[in-house]
Amino acid sequence: MIDSIHITAGFILGFLGSLHCLGMCGPIALALPINQTTKTTFIASRILYNLGRVVSYSLMGLVFGLLGDRLQLIGLQQFLSVGAGLLILIYAIFPQKSESLVLSIPIMKLGLTKINNLIGPLFKQKSIFALLKIGILNGFLPCGFVYVGIAGAIATGSPMNGMLFMFLFGMGTIPLMLTVSIFTSVISMKVRLRLRKVVPVFVVLMAIVFIFRGLNLGIPYLSPKITPSQSGVEVECAH
Repeated sequence: MIDSIHITAGFILGFLGSLHCLGMCGPIALALPINQTTKTTFIASRILYNLGRVVSYSLMGLVFGLLGDRLQLIGLQQFLSVGAGLLILIYAIFPQKSESLVLSIPIMKLGLTKINNLIGPLFKQKSIFALLKIGILNGFLPCGFVYVGIAGAIATGSPMNGMLFMFLFGMGTIPLMLTVSIFTSVISMKVRLRLRKVVPVFVVLMAIVFIFRGLNLGIPYLSPKITPSQSGVEVECAH
């Protein structure tokens, strides 16, 4: 069953993440090779780059949505949303510490090194599909907002919903990131910094929504009552 609140949150979170990513992934978008001879192929290459990121996010959503499904089967659906909300809240309050903690994990360090080694040579290729590959690899680079998105994907409790959540997360990042990659000077650094200041406020509000979703308070839309069948626990009646 599709939880429209969670799914909608994916797009909103992606858009907010793009404000944050202007300072993180933005430099990569600005450094993309300009080998195309026409304006059409130039724009197409930038679109492919951004769609590459969406592919990566969708795959992560599928995997972590499956994890959420397994947790739901053992009756932890109520705690998935609360846990996701708490993780998002912690990141909103301590973004730098949260990212540093994740990057301190050995497997994350190894993954980052390998991705950087793969991306480097692609910048020298003239094919526009090289930018698709750069986008796919870029999607797997360590990013606090992607971790927040993953928490949301787990909370959906379904592989397909998790994939849809992260697909919309990726689509939410496209408007701003595509604009920046095409019109490099359209958003000044001063404006970027101002935009990033408002991001934590919206992220905290989103975290609160996730927490309320899992508290099972019986409030329509905000915190609907979770029945035993919804939590993955089947109840059989003896005759």
